[in-house]
Amino acid sequence: MKILKLSNKIFFLIFFSLYFFISSNLNSNEPIDIWDIENIKKKNTVELENSSESMNNETNSNIGLGNIELINIQQDKKINTKEIKLVGLYDPAENDLNLDMWEFSDGEKIIKLVKKIHQKKLSNDAKNIYKKVILTNAFPPVNNIDVNEFINLKIKWLIKNDDLDLIKEFIIKNDQEDYNSELIKYYLDKNLSLGKIENTCDLFSLIKNFSTNNYILKYKIYCLINDDQKEIAQLQYDLVKESGFKDISFDKKFNYLMGYSTYPEINISEKNLLDFHLSFLSTKEFSYEPNQNTKKIIWQYLSSNNLLTKANDIDLEDREKIKSFEKATHDGSYKETDLLDLYTRFQFNIYQIISVLDAYKLLPNYEARALLYQAFLVSKEPNTQIQLLKLLKKEFDDDKLNKAFNNELLKLIQTIDVNKISSENLEFYQLQLSKLGNEKLKIKYNNKILHQSKLINYFSGNTSKEKIEKELEKMLKKIKKNKKYYFSTKDNILIESLISDGIQISKKYESILELNKSNIPTDIEVMINDGEIAMILLRLVEIIGEDNLNDLGTETLYFIISTLNKLNIDKIRNDIILQVIPVKV
Repeated sequence: MKILKLSNKIFFLIFFSLYFFISSNLNSNEPIDIWDIENIKKKNTVELENSSESMNNETNSNIGLGNIELINIQQDKKINTKEIKLVGLYDPAENDLNLDMWEFSDGEKIIKLVKKIHQKKLSNDAKNIYKKVILTNAFPPVNNIDVNEFINLKIKWLIKNDDLDLIKEFIIKNDQEDYNSELIKYYLDKNLSLGKIENTCDLFSLIKNFSTNNYILKYKIYCLINDDQKEIAQLQYDLVKESGFKDISFDKKFNYLMGYSTYPEINISEKNLLDFHLSFLSTKEFSYEPNQNTKKIIWQYLSSNNLLTKANDIDLEDREKIKSFEKATHDGSYKETDLLDLYTRFQFNIYQIISVLDAYKLLPNYEARALLYQAFLVSKEPNTQIQLLKLLKKEFDDDKLNKAFNNELLKLIQTIDVNKISSENLEFYQLQLSKLGNEKLKIKYNNKILHQSKLINYFSGNTSKEKIEKELEKMLKKIKKNKKYYFSTKDNILIESLISDGIQISKKYESILELNKSNIPTDIEVMINDGEIAMILLRLVEIIGEDNLNDLGTETLYFIISTLNKLNIDKIRNDIILQVIPVKV
Protein backbone atom coordinates (compact mmCIF):
# COMPACT_ATOMS: atom_id res chain seq x y z
CA MET A 1 0.00 0.00 0.00
CA LYS A 2 2.86 2.37 0.85
CA ILE A 3 4.41 1.68 -2.54
CA LEU A 4 1.09 2.49 -4.25
CA LYS A 5 0.78 5.77 -2.35
CA LEU A 6 4.35 6.66 -3.17
CA SER A 7 3.74 5.99 -6.90
CA ASN A 8 0.62 8.17 -6.84
CA LYS A 9 2.54 11.00 -5.24
CA ILE A 10 5.37 10.76 -7.80
CA PHE A 11 2.81 10.87 -10.62
CA PHE A 12 1.18 13.90 -9.00
CA LEU A 13 4.51 15.69 -8.70
CA ILE A 14 5.46 15.08 -12.35
CA PHE A 15 2.01 16.18 -13.51
CA PHE A 16 2.22 19.31 -11.34
CA SER A 17 5.64 20.28 -12.70
CA LEU A 18 4.44 19.81 -16.30
CA TYR A 19 1.34 21.90 -15.58
CA PHE A 20 3.48 24.61 -14.02
CA PHE A 21 5.82 24.69 -17.04
CA ILE A 22 3.01 24.80 -19.63
CA SER A 23 0.91 27.39 -17.80
CA SER A 24 3.91 29.70 -17.33
CA ASN A 25 4.57 29.59 -21.10
CA LEU A 26 0.93 30.25 -21.95
CA ASN A 27 0.80 33.26 -19.63
CA SER A 28 3.96 34.79 -21.02
CA ASN A 29 3.74 37.53 -23.66
CA GLU A 30 7.36 37.02 -24.71
CA PRO A 31 8.05 34.86 -27.80
CA ILE A 32 10.22 31.80 -27.16
CA ASP A 33 13.48 31.51 -29.05
CA ILE A 34 13.80 27.77 -29.65
CA TRP A 35 17.50 28.17 -30.53
CA ASP A 36 18.42 29.92 -27.24
CA ILE A 37 19.51 26.80 -25.38
CA GLU A 38 21.10 28.75 -22.52
CA ASN A 39 17.89 30.61 -21.61
CA ILE A 40 15.87 27.39 -21.84
CA LYS A 41 18.32 25.76 -19.45
CA LYS A 42 18.09 28.60 -16.92
CA LYS A 43 14.31 28.68 -17.18
CA ASN A 44 13.97 24.92 -16.71
CA THR A 45 16.32 25.02 -13.71
CA VAL A 46 14.27 27.74 -11.98
CA GLU A 47 11.02 25.92 -12.68
CA LEU A 48 12.38 22.61 -11.44
CA GLU A 49 13.64 24.26 -8.24
CA ASN A 50 10.29 25.96 -7.65
CA SER A 51 8.29 22.83 -8.34
CA SER A 52 10.66 20.77 -6.16
CA GLU A 53 10.20 23.18 -3.26
CA SER A 54 6.43 23.18 -3.69
CA MET A 55 6.25 19.39 -3.89
CA ASN A 56 8.43 18.92 -0.85
CA ASN A 57 6.18 21.20 1.21
CA GLU A 58 3.05 19.35 0.10
CA THR A 59 4.28 15.82 0.68
CA ASN A 60 5.83 16.45 4.10
CA SER A 61 9.00 14.70 2.97
CA ASN A 62 7.16 11.41 2.35
CA ILE A 63 8.86 11.12 -1.03
CA GLY A 64 12.25 12.39 0.07
CA LEU A 65 14.80 14.36 -1.93
CA GLY A 66 16.11 11.34 -3.84
CA ASN A 67 13.37 11.27 -6.45
CA ILE A 68 13.40 15.05 -6.95
CA GLU A 69 17.17 15.02 -7.38
CA LEU A 70 16.81 12.20 -9.89
CA ILE A 71 14.39 14.31 -11.93
CA ASN A 72 16.78 17.29 -11.77
CA ILE A 73 19.76 15.16 -12.80
CA GLN A 74 17.92 13.71 -15.77
CA GLN A 75 16.76 17.15 -16.94
CA ASP A 76 20.19 18.72 -16.46
CA LYS A 77 21.89 15.85 -18.26
CA LYS A 78 19.61 16.29 -21.25
CA ILE A 79 20.14 20.06 -21.34
CA ASN A 80 23.86 20.04 -20.61
CA THR A 81 24.59 17.78 -23.57
CA LYS A 82 22.94 20.39 -25.82
CA GLU A 83 23.76 23.66 -24.12
CA ILE A 84 26.17 24.80 -26.83
CA LYS A 85 24.61 27.18 -29.32
CA LEU A 86 24.04 25.76 -32.76
CA VAL A 87 26.71 26.59 -35.30
CA GLY A 88 25.84 26.36 -38.97
CA LEU A 89 23.82 27.84 -41.81
CA TYR A 90 20.95 25.55 -42.72
CA ASP A 91 17.79 24.58 -40.92
CA PRO A 92 17.80 20.76 -40.56
CA ALA A 93 14.34 20.50 -42.16
CA GLU A 94 15.68 21.98 -45.40
CA ASN A 95 17.32 18.65 -46.19
CA ASP A 96 15.25 16.21 -44.09
CA LEU A 97 17.87 16.19 -41.33
CA ASN A 98 17.45 16.84 -37.60
CA LEU A 99 19.11 18.51 -34.61
CA ASP A 100 20.37 15.18 -33.21
CA MET A 101 21.95 13.92 -36.44
CA TRP A 102 25.38 13.62 -34.72
CA GLU A 103 24.04 12.27 -31.42
CA PHE A 104 25.12 8.62 -31.74
CA SER A 105 28.41 9.24 -33.56
CA ASP A 106 31.88 8.84 -32.10
CA GLY A 107 34.02 11.98 -32.33
CA GLU A 108 37.24 10.14 -33.15
CA LYS A 109 35.58 8.42 -36.11
CA ILE A 110 34.14 11.74 -37.30
CA ILE A 111 37.56 13.41 -37.25
CA LYS A 112 39.19 10.47 -39.03
CA LEU A 113 36.55 10.42 -41.79
CA VAL A 114 36.52 14.20 -42.24
CA LYS A 115 40.33 14.14 -42.57
CA LYS A 116 40.01 11.62 -45.41
CA ILE A 117 37.38 13.76 -47.11
CA HIS A 118 39.47 16.92 -46.83
CA GLN A 119 42.38 15.13 -48.55
CA LYS A 120 40.24 14.60 -51.64
CA LYS A 121 39.46 17.11 -54.33
CA LEU A 122 35.71 16.61 -54.07
CA SER A 123 33.53 16.79 -57.15
CA ASN A 124 30.80 19.43 -57.10
CA ASP A 125 28.27 16.67 -56.41
CA ALA A 126 30.15 15.38 -53.37
CA LYS A 127 30.86 18.92 -52.23
CA ASN A 128 27.16 19.81 -52.39
CA ILE A 129 26.20 16.94 -50.07
CA TYR A 130 29.11 17.62 -47.72
CA LYS A 131 28.16 21.27 -47.45
CA LYS A 132 24.64 20.32 -46.36
CA VAL A 133 25.95 17.91 -43.72
CA ILE A 134 28.71 20.00 -42.21
CA LEU A 135 26.83 23.33 -42.23
CA THR A 136 23.43 22.18 -40.99
CA ASN A 137 22.45 23.51 -37.57
CA ALA A 138 22.71 20.52 -35.26
CA PHE A 139 23.86 19.71 -31.76
CA PRO A 140 27.51 18.62 -31.66
CA PRO A 141 28.43 15.00 -30.87
CA VAL A 142 29.16 14.33 -27.21
CA ASN A 143 31.50 11.34 -27.45
CA ASN A 144 35.28 11.69 -27.83
CA ILE A 145 35.29 15.17 -29.34
CA ASP A 146 35.51 18.67 -27.94
CA VAL A 147 32.83 21.13 -29.06
CA ASN A 148 35.40 23.63 -30.32
CA GLU A 149 37.15 20.85 -32.23
CA PHE A 150 33.86 19.95 -33.89
CA ILE A 151 33.19 23.58 -34.84
CA ASN A 152 36.74 23.83 -36.17
CA LEU A 153 35.91 21.08 -38.69
CA LYS A 154 33.35 23.46 -40.20
CA ILE A 155 35.79 26.39 -40.17
CA LYS A 156 38.54 24.37 -41.88
CA TRP A 157 36.22 23.22 -44.64
CA LEU A 158 34.90 26.73 -45.28
CA ILE A 159 38.47 27.94 -45.71
CA LYS A 160 39.39 24.98 -47.91
CA ASN A 161 36.26 25.48 -50.03
CA ASP A 162 37.14 29.18 -50.45
CA ASP A 163 33.60 30.41 -51.17
CA LEU A 164 33.72 33.98 -49.85
CA ASP A 165 29.96 34.50 -50.07
CA LEU A 166 29.38 31.32 -48.06
CA ILE A 167 32.03 32.35 -45.52
CA LYS A 168 30.47 35.78 -45.14
CA GLU A 169 27.03 34.26 -44.57
CA PHE A 170 28.46 31.86 -41.97
CA ILE A 171 30.27 34.64 -40.08
CA ILE A 172 27.15 36.82 -39.95
CA LYS A 173 24.79 34.03 -38.89
CA ASN A 174 27.22 32.72 -36.28
CA ASP A 175 28.32 36.03 -34.81
CA GLN A 176 30.32 34.70 -31.86
CA GLU A 177 33.84 35.80 -31.10
CA ASP A 178 34.71 32.47 -29.46
CA TYR A 179 35.71 30.69 -32.64
CA ASN A 180 35.28 33.00 -35.61
CA SER A 181 38.70 34.67 -35.45
CA GLU A 182 40.40 32.35 -37.92
CA LEU A 183 37.54 32.56 -40.40
CA ILE A 184 37.29 36.36 -40.11
CA LYS A 185 41.04 36.74 -40.70
CA TYR A 186 40.79 34.53 -43.77
CA TYR A 187 37.84 36.49 -45.14
CA LEU A 188 39.53 39.86 -44.57
CA ASP A 189 42.82 38.75 -46.11
CA LYS A 190 41.26 37.04 -49.12
CA ASN A 191 39.16 40.05 -50.08
CA LEU A 192 42.13 42.36 -49.62
CA SER A 193 44.27 40.09 -51.80
CA LEU A 194 41.61 40.35 -54.53
CA GLY A 195 41.62 44.13 -54.33
CA LYS A 196 38.12 44.20 -52.81
CA ILE A 197 38.82 46.52 -49.90
CA GLU A 198 35.16 47.55 -49.71
CA ASN A 199 34.17 43.93 -49.00
CA THR A 200 36.92 43.67 -46.41
CA CYS A 201 35.84 46.73 -44.47
CA ASP A 202 32.11 46.14 -44.95
CA LEU A 203 32.28 43.07 -42.70
CA PHE A 204 32.85 45.25 -39.62
CA SER A 205 29.44 46.86 -40.11
CA LEU A 206 27.71 43.47 -40.35
CA ILE A 207 28.91 41.76 -37.17
CA LYS A 208 28.77 42.82 -33.54
CA ASN A 209 31.10 40.46 -31.72
CA PHE A 210 34.68 41.23 -32.64
CA SER A 211 37.61 39.17 -31.51
CA THR A 212 40.25 40.80 -29.33
CA ASN A 213 42.79 39.41 -31.78
CA ASN A 214 45.29 42.20 -32.51
CA TYR A 215 45.42 41.41 -36.22
CA ILE A 216 41.66 41.88 -36.61
CA LEU A 217 41.78 45.05 -34.50
CA LYS A 218 44.47 46.47 -36.80
CA TYR A 219 42.19 45.72 -39.75
CA LYS A 220 39.34 47.55 -38.02
CA ILE A 221 41.49 50.62 -37.39
CA TYR A 222 42.73 50.64 -40.99
CA CYS A 223 39.16 50.33 -42.31
CA LEU A 224 38.04 53.29 -40.18
CA ILE A 225 40.84 55.37 -41.71
CA ASN A 226 39.99 54.08 -45.20
CA ASP A 227 36.34 55.09 -44.64
CA ASP A 228 37.51 58.57 -43.53
CA GLN A 229 36.43 58.03 -39.92
CA LYS A 230 39.74 59.14 -38.50
CA GLU A 231 38.41 60.39 -35.16
CA ILE A 232 36.91 56.99 -34.40
CA ALA A 233 40.09 55.34 -35.69
CA GLN A 234 42.14 57.42 -33.25
CA LEU A 235 39.84 56.48 -30.38
CA GLN A 236 40.05 52.79 -31.27
CA TYR A 237 43.83 53.03 -31.62
CA ASP A 238 44.14 54.64 -28.17
CA LEU A 239 42.04 51.88 -26.60
CA VAL A 240 44.19 49.22 -28.22
CA LYS A 241 47.38 50.91 -27.01
CA GLU A 242 46.00 51.15 -23.47
CA SER A 243 45.40 47.39 -23.50
CA GLY A 244 49.16 46.84 -23.96
CA PHE A 245 49.35 46.57 -27.77
CA LYS A 246 52.88 47.16 -29.10
CA ASP A 247 53.79 47.28 -32.78
CA ILE A 248 56.33 49.95 -33.77
CA SER A 249 55.93 49.29 -37.50
CA PHE A 250 52.13 49.65 -37.29
CA ASP A 251 52.55 52.84 -35.23
CA LYS A 252 54.59 54.43 -38.04
CA LYS A 253 52.08 53.39 -40.71
CA PHE A 254 49.16 54.59 -38.58
CA ASN A 255 50.74 58.02 -38.09
CA TYR A 256 51.35 58.31 -41.84
CA LEU A 257 47.81 57.26 -42.81
CA MET A 258 46.36 59.68 -40.25
CA GLY A 259 48.42 62.50 -41.76
CA TYR A 260 50.64 62.99 -38.71
CA SER A 261 53.89 62.29 -40.56
CA THR A 262 55.47 62.02 -44.01
CA TYR A 263 56.51 58.73 -45.60
CA PRO A 264 58.05 56.63 -42.79
CA GLU A 265 61.28 54.76 -43.25
CA ILE A 266 60.17 51.14 -42.93
CA ASN A 267 61.04 47.79 -44.39
CA ILE A 268 58.42 46.06 -46.50
CA SER A 269 56.84 43.47 -44.24
CA GLU A 270 55.80 40.03 -45.54
CA LYS A 271 54.72 38.88 -42.09
CA ASN A 272 51.05 39.03 -43.07
CA LEU A 273 48.94 40.56 -45.82
CA LEU A 274 47.69 43.59 -43.90
CA ASP A 275 51.24 44.63 -42.98
CA PHE A 276 52.27 44.13 -46.61
CA HIS A 277 49.34 46.27 -47.80
CA LEU A 278 50.16 49.02 -45.29
CA SER A 279 53.80 48.88 -46.44
CA PHE A 280 52.59 49.44 -50.00
CA LEU A 281 50.47 52.43 -48.94
CA SER A 282 53.16 54.07 -46.83
CA THR A 283 56.25 53.49 -49.00
CA LYS A 284 57.14 56.33 -51.35
CA GLU A 285 58.66 54.23 -54.12
CA PHE A 286 57.25 50.77 -53.55
CA SER A 287 59.21 48.01 -55.27
CA TYR A 288 58.87 44.31 -54.56
CA GLU A 289 59.92 41.26 -56.53
CA PRO A 290 58.22 37.99 -55.46
CA ASN A 291 59.84 34.56 -55.78
CA GLN A 292 58.84 30.92 -55.41
CA ASN A 293 58.92 31.23 -51.61
CA THR A 294 56.58 34.22 -51.56
CA LYS A 295 53.22 33.47 -49.96
CA LYS A 296 50.42 32.70 -52.40
CA ILE A 297 48.19 35.41 -50.95
CA ILE A 298 50.87 38.08 -51.55
CA TRP A 299 51.19 36.92 -55.16
CA GLN A 300 47.43 37.35 -55.46
CA TYR A 301 47.60 40.83 -53.91
CA LEU A 302 50.34 41.90 -56.32
CA SER A 303 48.32 40.58 -59.26
CA SER A 304 45.12 42.35 -58.17
CA ASN A 305 46.96 45.63 -57.76
CA ASN A 306 48.79 45.29 -61.08
CA LEU A 307 52.17 45.11 -59.35
CA LEU A 308 53.46 41.94 -60.99
CA THR A 309 56.03 41.86 -63.76
CA LYS A 310 54.39 41.54 -67.17
CA ALA A 311 55.04 38.49 -69.34
CA ASN A 312 56.81 40.68 -71.93
CA ASP A 313 59.20 41.96 -69.27
CA ILE A 314 60.35 38.55 -68.05
CA ASP A 315 64.01 37.80 -68.73
CA LEU A 316 64.02 34.47 -70.57
CA GLU A 317 67.48 33.76 -69.19
CA ASP A 318 66.17 33.97 -65.63
CA ARG A 319 65.22 30.35 -65.00
CA GLU A 320 63.91 30.98 -61.44
CA LYS A 321 61.78 33.89 -62.58
CA ILE A 322 60.09 31.75 -65.23
CA LYS A 323 59.46 28.96 -62.71
CA SER A 324 57.93 31.50 -60.33
CA PHE A 325 55.74 32.76 -63.17
CA GLU A 326 54.47 29.24 -63.88
CA LYS A 327 53.75 28.54 -60.22
CA ALA A 328 52.00 31.88 -59.83
CA THR A 329 49.80 31.01 -62.82
CA HIS A 330 48.96 27.67 -61.20
CA ASP A 331 48.00 29.57 -58.02
CA GLY A 332 45.80 31.96 -59.97
CA SER A 333 47.95 35.10 -59.74
CA TYR A 334 48.49 35.25 -63.51
CA LYS A 335 46.04 34.36 -66.25
CA GLU A 336 46.73 31.19 -68.21
CA THR A 337 46.91 33.32 -71.37
CA ASP A 338 49.72 35.34 -69.77
CA LEU A 339 51.78 32.19 -69.37
CA LEU A 340 51.08 31.04 -72.93
CA ASP A 341 52.12 34.48 -74.17
CA LEU A 342 55.38 34.03 -72.29
CA TYR A 343 55.92 30.67 -74.01
CA THR A 344 55.59 32.30 -77.44
CA ARG A 345 58.60 34.51 -76.70
CA PHE A 346 61.02 31.56 -76.66
CA GLN A 347 63.09 31.15 -79.82
CA PHE A 348 63.26 27.65 -81.32
CA ASN A 349 64.82 26.58 -84.63
CA ILE A 350 62.88 24.88 -87.41
CA TYR A 351 64.44 21.48 -86.61
CA GLN A 352 63.10 21.60 -83.02
CA ILE A 353 59.61 22.44 -84.28
CA ILE A 354 59.60 19.65 -86.88
CA SER A 355 61.02 17.00 -84.54
CA VAL A 356 59.12 18.29 -81.50
CA LEU A 357 58.17 14.82 -80.20
CA ASP A 358 61.86 14.08 -79.60
CA ALA A 359 63.28 17.59 -79.16
CA TYR A 360 61.12 18.57 -76.15
CA LYS A 361 62.62 15.73 -74.07
CA LEU A 362 66.08 17.37 -74.22
CA LEU A 363 64.91 20.72 -72.78
CA PRO A 364 64.31 22.01 -69.25
CA ASN A 365 60.65 21.46 -68.29
CA TYR A 366 59.52 25.07 -68.80
CA GLU A 367 61.20 25.23 -72.22
CA ALA A 368 59.68 21.86 -73.16
CA ARG A 369 56.24 23.28 -72.43
CA ALA A 370 57.01 26.34 -74.54
CA LEU A 371 58.15 24.17 -77.48
CA LEU A 372 55.07 21.91 -77.32
CA TYR A 373 52.76 24.92 -77.27
CA GLN A 374 54.47 26.61 -80.20
CA ALA A 375 54.39 23.34 -82.17
CA PHE A 376 50.64 23.11 -81.51
CA LEU A 377 50.11 26.62 -82.85
CA VAL A 378 51.76 25.84 -86.18
CA SER A 379 50.31 22.34 -86.56
CA LYS A 380 47.23 21.84 -88.75
CA GLU A 381 46.75 18.07 -88.47
CA PRO A 382 44.06 17.18 -85.81
CA ASN A 383 45.73 14.02 -84.50
CA THR A 384 49.08 15.77 -84.14
CA GLN A 385 47.35 18.64 -82.32
CA ILE A 386 45.68 16.20 -79.91
CA GLN A 387 48.98 14.45 -79.29
CA LEU A 388 50.77 17.73 -78.57
CA LEU A 389 48.06 18.88 -76.15
CA LYS A 390 48.18 15.51 -74.41
CA LEU A 391 51.96 15.81 -73.93
CA LEU A 392 51.66 19.44 -72.86
CA LYS A 393 49.06 18.56 -70.22
CA LYS A 394 51.31 15.75 -68.94
CA GLU A 395 54.24 18.18 -68.60
CA PHE A 396 52.09 20.48 -66.47
CA ASP A 397 50.72 17.60 -64.40
CA ASP A 398 54.14 16.09 -63.76
CA ASP A 399 55.37 19.35 -62.26
CA LYS A 400 52.11 19.78 -60.28
CA LEU A 401 51.16 22.83 -62.30
CA ASN A 402 47.90 21.44 -63.69
CA LYS A 403 45.86 24.53 -62.76
CA ALA A 404 48.08 26.61 -65.02
CA PHE A 405 46.64 24.91 -68.09
CA ASN A 406 43.04 23.94 -67.33
CA ASN A 407 40.80 26.49 -69.01
CA GLU A 408 43.01 27.11 -72.02
CA LEU A 409 43.30 23.37 -72.68
CA LEU A 410 39.51 23.16 -73.00
CA LYS A 411 39.46 26.15 -75.34
CA LEU A 412 42.25 24.80 -77.54
CA ILE A 413 40.81 21.32 -77.79
CA GLN A 414 37.48 22.70 -79.00
CA THR A 415 39.26 24.23 -82.02
CA ILE A 416 40.11 20.74 -83.33
CA ASP A 417 37.89 19.05 -85.92
CA VAL A 418 36.50 16.02 -84.08
CA ASN A 419 35.56 14.28 -87.35
CA LYS A 420 39.23 13.95 -88.24
CA ILE A 421 40.41 12.54 -84.91
CA SER A 422 41.45 8.88 -84.84
CA SER A 423 39.87 6.43 -82.38
CA GLU A 424 43.08 6.21 -80.32
CA ASN A 425 43.01 9.99 -79.69
CA LEU A 426 39.24 10.31 -79.35
CA GLU A 427 39.19 9.15 -75.74
CA PHE A 428 41.45 12.03 -74.59
CA TYR A 429 39.37 14.49 -76.62
CA GLN A 430 36.08 13.31 -75.08
CA LEU A 431 37.51 13.15 -71.57
CA GLN A 432 38.50 16.81 -71.69
CA LEU A 433 35.19 17.95 -73.16
CA SER A 434 33.27 16.04 -70.48
CA LYS A 435 34.57 18.60 -67.98
CA LEU A 436 32.33 21.20 -69.57
CA GLY A 437 29.32 19.54 -67.88
CA ASN A 438 25.76 19.02 -69.08
CA GLU A 439 23.83 21.50 -66.97
CA LYS A 440 22.08 23.03 -69.97
CA LEU A 441 20.88 19.74 -71.42
CA LYS A 442 17.13 18.99 -71.49
CA ILE A 443 15.43 15.81 -70.29
CA LYS A 444 14.36 13.38 -73.00
CA TYR A 445 11.27 11.32 -72.06
CA ASN A 446 10.51 7.80 -73.23
CA ASN A 447 7.33 6.38 -71.70
CA LYS A 448 8.19 2.85 -72.82
CA ILE A 449 10.97 2.68 -70.19
CA LEU A 450 10.18 3.28 -66.51
CA HIS A 451 13.19 5.38 -65.52
CA GLN A 452 12.99 7.46 -68.72
CA SER A 453 9.25 8.14 -68.42
CA LYS A 454 7.50 11.16 -66.98
CA LEU A 455 7.31 9.30 -63.67
CA ILE A 456 10.59 11.02 -62.80
CA ASN A 457 8.70 14.33 -62.57
CA TYR A 458 7.43 13.13 -59.20
CA PHE A 459 10.88 13.71 -57.70
CA SER A 460 10.84 17.37 -58.69
CA GLY A 461 7.59 17.83 -56.78
CA ASN A 462 5.57 18.59 -59.89
CA THR A 463 3.28 15.54 -59.73
CA SER A 464 1.00 14.29 -56.95
CA LYS A 465 1.17 10.78 -55.49
CA GLU A 466 -2.30 10.01 -56.80
CA LYS A 467 -1.37 10.88 -60.36
CA ILE A 468 1.90 8.95 -60.15
CA GLU A 469 0.08 5.86 -58.88
CA LYS A 470 -2.25 5.97 -61.89
CA GLU A 471 0.62 6.52 -64.36
CA LEU A 472 2.65 3.72 -62.78
CA GLU A 473 -0.36 1.41 -62.94
CA LYS A 474 -0.73 2.06 -66.68
CA MET A 475 2.96 1.45 -67.38
CA LEU A 476 3.15 -1.75 -65.33
CA LYS A 477 0.06 -3.07 -67.13
CA LYS A 478 1.82 -2.62 -70.49
CA ILE A 479 5.09 -4.04 -69.16
CA LYS A 480 3.33 -7.16 -67.87
CA LYS A 481 2.15 -7.87 -71.42
CA ASN A 482 5.63 -7.26 -72.79
CA LYS A 483 7.52 -10.43 -71.92
CA LYS A 484 10.77 -8.97 -73.25
CA TYR A 485 10.88 -5.96 -70.92
CA TYR A 486 14.05 -5.89 -68.81
CA PHE A 487 14.01 -4.13 -65.43
CA SER A 488 17.25 -2.16 -65.24
CA THR A 489 18.96 -1.02 -62.05
CA LYS A 490 17.71 2.51 -62.74
CA ASP A 491 14.16 1.14 -62.97
CA ASN A 492 14.68 -0.48 -59.57
CA ILE A 493 15.97 2.78 -58.12
CA LEU A 494 12.87 4.62 -59.32
CA ILE A 495 10.35 1.97 -58.13
CA GLU A 496 12.03 1.47 -54.74
CA SER A 497 12.03 5.24 -54.13
CA LEU A 498 8.35 5.51 -55.05
CA ILE A 499 7.46 2.65 -52.71
CA SER A 500 9.57 4.27 -49.97
CA ASP A 501 7.41 7.39 -50.31
CA GLY A 502 4.22 5.43 -49.90
CA ILE A 503 3.24 4.97 -53.55
CA GLN A 504 0.94 1.95 -53.72
CA ILE A 505 1.52 -0.78 -56.30
CA SER A 506 -1.16 -3.36 -57.00
CA LYS A 507 -0.31 -6.90 -55.86
CA LYS A 508 -0.98 -8.25 -59.34
CA TYR A 509 2.20 -6.53 -60.55
CA GLU A 510 4.46 -7.67 -57.72
CA SER A 511 5.42 -10.80 -59.64
CA ILE A 512 6.92 -8.82 -62.53
CA LEU A 513 8.96 -6.47 -60.35
CA GLU A 514 12.58 -7.48 -60.08
CA LEU A 515 13.60 -5.48 -57.05
CA ASN A 516 16.93 -6.73 -55.77
CA LYS A 517 18.28 -5.64 -52.44
CA SER A 518 20.99 -3.07 -53.06
CA ASN A 519 24.42 -4.05 -51.83
CA ILE A 520 24.78 -1.51 -49.02
CA PRO A 521 28.26 -1.74 -47.39
CA THR A 522 28.22 -3.43 -43.98
CA ASP A 523 29.55 -0.40 -42.09
CA ILE A 524 26.76 1.77 -43.49
CA GLU A 525 24.15 -0.87 -42.57
CA VAL A 526 25.46 -0.81 -39.01
CA MET A 527 25.28 3.00 -38.90
CA ILE A 528 21.72 2.89 -40.26
CA ASN A 529 20.72 0.56 -37.41
CA ASP A 530 22.50 2.82 -34.91
CA GLY A 531 20.87 6.01 -36.24
CA GLU A 532 24.15 7.71 -37.19
CA ILE A 533 22.60 9.97 -39.82
CA ALA A 534 25.42 12.49 -40.26
CA MET A 535 28.16 9.85 -40.31
CA ILE A 536 26.31 7.94 -43.04
CA LEU A 537 26.17 11.05 -45.20
CA LEU A 538 29.88 11.63 -44.63
CA ARG A 539 30.56 8.07 -45.82
CA LEU A 540 28.52 8.71 -48.96
CA VAL A 541 30.56 11.85 -49.60
CA GLU A 542 33.76 9.82 -49.20
CA ILE A 543 32.46 7.18 -51.63
CA ILE A 544 31.46 9.75 -54.27
CA GLY A 545 34.76 11.57 -53.69
CA GLU A 546 36.23 13.13 -56.83
CA ASP A 547 33.67 11.52 -59.15
CA ASN A 548 30.60 13.15 -60.58
CA LEU A 549 27.39 11.30 -59.77
CA ASN A 550 26.87 10.61 -63.47
CA ASP A 551 30.20 8.78 -63.58
CA LEU A 552 29.32 6.34 -60.80
CA GLY A 553 28.23 2.80 -61.60
CA THR A 554 24.52 2.01 -61.35
CA GLU A 555 25.08 -0.43 -58.47
CA THR A 556 26.82 2.29 -56.46
CA LEU A 557 23.98 4.70 -57.21
CA TYR A 558 21.47 2.02 -56.19
CA PHE A 559 22.90 1.54 -52.71
CA ILE A 560 23.28 5.32 -52.23
CA ILE A 561 19.60 5.86 -53.06
CA SER A 562 18.56 2.85 -50.95
CA THR A 563 20.49 4.26 -48.00
CA LEU A 564 18.76 7.63 -48.32
CA ASN A 565 15.39 5.87 -48.61
CA LYS A 566 16.01 4.05 -45.34
CA LEU A 567 16.92 7.33 -43.65
CA ASN A 568 13.92 9.18 -45.19
CA ILE A 569 16.27 11.87 -46.49
CA ASP A 570 14.10 12.49 -49.53
CA LYS A 571 15.27 15.95 -50.56
CA ILE A 572 18.90 14.95 -51.07
CA ARG A 573 17.75 11.70 -52.67
CA ASN A 574 15.48 13.56 -55.12
CA ASP A 575 18.33 15.86 -56.19
CA ILE A 576 20.50 12.82 -56.95
CA ILE A 577 17.75 10.98 -58.83
CA LEU A 578 16.97 13.98 -61.02
CA GLN A 579 20.63 14.27 -61.91
CA VAL A 580 21.49 10.65 -62.68
CA ILE A 581 18.28 8.92 -63.79
CA PRO A 582 16.86 11.01 -66.70
CA VAL A 583 18.34 10.87 -70.18
CA LYS A 584 19.54 14.35 -71.17
CA VAL A 585 20.21 15.69 -74.64
